Amino acid sequence: MNKRLFIFAAFDTRNYIQHKADEPVVDDSLVAYVKALSELGDVVLYMDNNISKEELDKLKPFTLYAGGNAHGEYDFGSYKLAYMWAHDNLVMSDYDWVYLANDSMYAPLHPLKPVLEKLESKKTDATGIVFNSHKQKPHLQSWFLGMSPKVFLSPDFNSFITSVEKQTNKGLVTYLYEQGFTRMLNKNHWSFSYLYSVHGHAVYNNIKKLFKRGLPFMKKTAFTRHMGSLGNQVLYVMNHIDSKLKNIIIADAKRVYCDKDIDKILTRNIFKIIYRRIRYVLRKIFIEGI
Repeated sequence: MNKRLFIFAAFDTRNYIQHKADEPVVDDSLVAYVKALSELGDVVLYMDNNISKEELDKLKPFTLYAGGNAHGEYDFGSYKLAYMWAHDNLVMSDYDWVYLANDSMYAPLHPLKPVLEKLESKKTDATGIVFNSHKQKPHLQSWFLGMSPKVFLSPDFNSFITSVEKQTNKGLVTYLYEQGFTRMLNKNHWSFSYLYSVHGHAVYNNIKKLFKRGLPFMKKTAFTRHMGSLGNQVLYVMNHIDSKLKNIIIADAKRVYCDKDIDKILTRNIFKIIYRRIRYVLRKIFIEGI
């Protein structure tokens, strides 16, 4: 098996979404994801939260290092800090692949090992799960990226990741870092591959379709996206995964978003789904002006 290192970025979103001041936690869905990665390689993790040692200790059995503080640099800031720890404490040249991954996804909905083996069998310099085929800014999505030594041992990658800094808005983070990673690959004529090509927000919206195609990830925001009108797709996925993982994911969604809301969203009732979709469209037109 290839020797892998996972540079993992995490963020407990509950306080951000519900405007609360509770202590951040390492929830069971994060533990499940990190545990699955640890069975396939080494994990170094950093959280964008002022997180207690007691919470981080939940990850101790599955990580070489887990740290956290509220730096406000989004996932790439956590990638930077985890990478810097790895660079200073590990022999990076010992690894065949280094991955950047974050917890904006619930995973693994399908086994991860065959997915990684498929990515690595393409023998490109870099790889990713999903490629966004945007007309002006096509790029690998940054929630799961892989790099061969040609990339992760290069001065250019070191300069790219260590230069991450706080930006004034998320759009700049996307342009400079998520899209910037693919620009860096293209600039150096490094080859890259991917498993799924999507356009726009398909990875957010086509949950059921991508799951049936074997995608082992689901965006956490699927539970509330489009004012809950994707609930029937989410329910399909939940009913077709391991029951223990299903319970973990739903419990975390209820913690983050609200118990009652999640219970209402997870429905097959076509009239409720259509009602939520209409509300969403009307809001986009008359309130947001889109």
